[in-house]
Amino acid sequence: MTQTLRIGSRPSKLAIIQAELVRSAIAANLPDLAIEIVPIKTSGDKILTPSLADIGGKGLFIKELEQALMERHIDIAVHSMKDLPAVLAPEFRLAATPARENPRDALITLDGVSLKSLRKGAKIGTSSPRRKFLALRINPTLDVVSLRGNVDTRLTRVQNGELDAIILAIAGLKRLGKLSETKHQELDEREFIPAAAQGALAIEALAGAQICGSGEIEHAIDALNHAPTVSETAAERAFLASIQASCVTPVGVKATYLEDELAIRAILFSADGTRSLEDEISDPTKLGSRLGEKLGARMISRGARELLDGN
Repeated sequence: MTQTLRIGSRPSKLAIIQAELVRSAIAANLPDLAIEIVPIKTSGDKILTPSLADIGGKGLFIKELEQALMERHIDIAVHSMKDLPAVLAPEFRLAATPARENPRDALITLDGVSLKSLRKGAKIGTSSPRRKFLALRINPTLDVVSLRGNVDTRLTRVQNGELDAIILAIAGLKRLGKLSETKHQELDEREFIPAAAQGALAIEALAGAQICGSGEIEHAIDALNHAPTVSETAAERAFLASIQASCVTPVGVKATYLEDELAIRAILFSADGTRSLEDEISDPTKLGSRLGEKLGARMISRGARELLDGN
């Protein structure tokens, strides 16, 4: 093929690895297609304040990539799906959702100790309000501090004794080849509910047009869709949309695709973490977005909006 498919990606090591995973999968379907990865630095990469909430949330990790799509500098963008807003702007669409990596969180320490066993006043680093409040629910004596930077930077803060522990997504550690190098505990997803779409990748494209104007390329990318992952992430994102969560709302939600049903479980915290609301439902139809909306409506009826609004 004479065309070149341009894949936009953040320039971080992890983002480039994720873009390479997508490039390899597309190349397996279209071996003659030239594919280029285009690194694009986003606002979230440039601004390194301790808290994402202070600078506009995770949406800052996608703004420049979407602009590049609009200006036709790239043909598709690869994101960690949890960085996407629950509802995309009408100019964009999800072209494919590949198979999800392990969605759980990992506790990284020097000795592999559990959250509950960390000493009183132990310093634990995370930039996520969800992780902070879940950790404090398990061990209220912890001193939780803000943490940003790439994975190596975060791991170094444990290795040099600056922090007693950090919490990171298992998916990122595995993709970077770091999981086997760390003392870690995989956190139970029922007790420590992950962020929506954690571990999943999103391939984003312009709405209303074939990628590169090619049905063959469009089909090759569509073939990357993984049905269980599509259903799970659709449910999780629909839940976020239904409760009008922002990208900094302290909320965990995990859908699970089973042989005979789709189940979804969520926890929502107040802004200060002092109150929480939990619920779970399942449905045999496996219609992800409908199930997420149903759980959202049920939690709203139980006071989710009041919790979010601080009432």
